[in-house]
Amino acid sequence: MLAILHPDTPLDSHDYRQTMDFLENLPGVSVKVHEVQGRKQKLTEVYLLGDTKSLNQEEIEALPAVERVIRISDDYRILGRHRDDRRHTGFTYNGVPFDQDNLNVFAGLCAVDTERHVDAMMAALAAHGQHCTRMGAYKPRTNPYSFQGYGARSLPWVFEAAGRHDIRVVAMEVTHESHIEEIDTCLERLGRPTGVMLQVGTRNTQNFELLKAIGRQREYPVLLKRGFGITLNESLNAAEYLASEGNANVIFCLRGMKTELGHPHRNMVDFAHVPTVKRLTRMPVCIDPSHSVGNRDAAPDGIPELVHATAQGVVAGANMVLVDFHPHPEKALVDGPQALTLSELPRFLEDVRLCHDTWRQRQAIYSG
Repeated sequence: MLAILHPDTPLDSHDYRQTMDFLENLPGVSVKVHEVQGRKQKLTEVYLLGDTKSLNQEEIEALPAVERVIRISDDYRILGRHRDDRRHTGFTYNGVPFDQDNLNVFAGLCAVDTERHVDAMMAALAAHGQHCTRMGAYKPRTNPYSFQGYGARSLPWVFEAAGRHDIRVVAMEVTHESHIEEIDTCLERLGRPTGVMLQVGTRNTQNFELLKAIGRQREYPVLLKRGFGITLNESLNAAEYLASEGNANVIFCLRGMKTELGHPHRNMVDFAHVPTVKRLTRMPVCIDPSHSVGNRDAAPDGIPELVHATAQGVVAGANMVLVDFHPHPEKALVDGPQALTLSELPRFLEDVRLCHDTWRQRQAIYSG
């Protein structure tokens, strides 16, 4: 059961204390409090865990600080919608809103290689009014002899360039708890010129100890990629691991399923699940067309297949696009064949904008 308090309820108020005294003394029930900071107000959610079937919902709704009560299912207790469309979705981080209605594009380098390429990428983004990017400093690879990323030594290149070009959020994969500390230390030393969204890659979706460590920190939001060989439900429960540890600022990323049935694409595109994830959870939904399609080949209509896949996800309501670009894809150390070029950036952004407008128009048709 979930008790949602009135917005901006002070935690030192008489109403809050009276409400919590009652809830904390319910027999056979434990209480867990989550605070959700929205754009304009803070919401406090109180989860009642244990034997809640016998609880009187009306009695709890009558408590002075309680706005309403929701009976929740076992799955996705924190991140789930639980058939309540009034629940807050998304969050704002470093001045950038992330929710189930808006759209942010994170174009950038799959793997950071040179300072010059980092600066060129961010300059191009800034020239087109973009404030987000992807930059891979830590790269888990299938082959132990493949390039693994430059790690901590490349962080200053990324963060300083982001500050110069007003890039406010950098999506960056981490594969170990120590990487969070390295990112935090570097940002602090540089005066926090930008923000970071911690990315959990598809190989680590069920690395539960890493999920717990990332969930325990509240500073950085999280982008969690769907596991490439597990069910959607299993991946959504991985996201719940993050929220259960305290960090509910999570975006769920669809990146294709690993199967030969998707050939010649790198993975089977799964963007039909965009509205499904939005129906089941309160998380904004990201798509990763680069790792789904795996090439920048164009269809006979002149549009790259990767861009066609992007359109499918955005028209279905995606809220974030994670996509590989590179100033010189032929020189990229990771995934060069799937990276779009900087000359393609304006058309890509315009295509995405058009598709997002189409989604809004489609939404209007069914809202009456």
